[in-house]
Amino acid sequence: MDNTRIQKINRLIQKELGDIFQRETAKMRGTLVSVSSVRTSPDLSVARVHLSVFPSEQGTEIVANVNANEHAIRYDLAQRVRHQLRRTPELTFYIDDSLDYIDHIDELLKK
Repeated sequence: MDNTRIQKINRLIQKELGDIFQRETAKMRGTLVSVSSVRTSPDLSVARVHLSVFPSEQGTEIVANVNANEHAIRYDLAQRVRHQLRRTPELTFYIDDSLDYIDHIDELLKK
């Protein structure tokens, strides 16, 4: 499939999931969840979603909850993108710990 088509789908899924998480995390004070990247398989059947969580101590707990509610999130996403996509891909969520890694490198360089 065309690479630009997959990139457009990745951006669409990232934007819509970001809106969904923004709406849902507004109920939880002091927690911010953002979608840092989406990678869709060439056949558009699976999408790997990387989430950035602040504060990072709650990251594994939040990603576990999100993975447990994957079907409801996929349904919400399907309702939003039903005119752009024929099928909504299966979603798998992962924690994006790149900011923690950057902080760790900075600490090592300061020593």
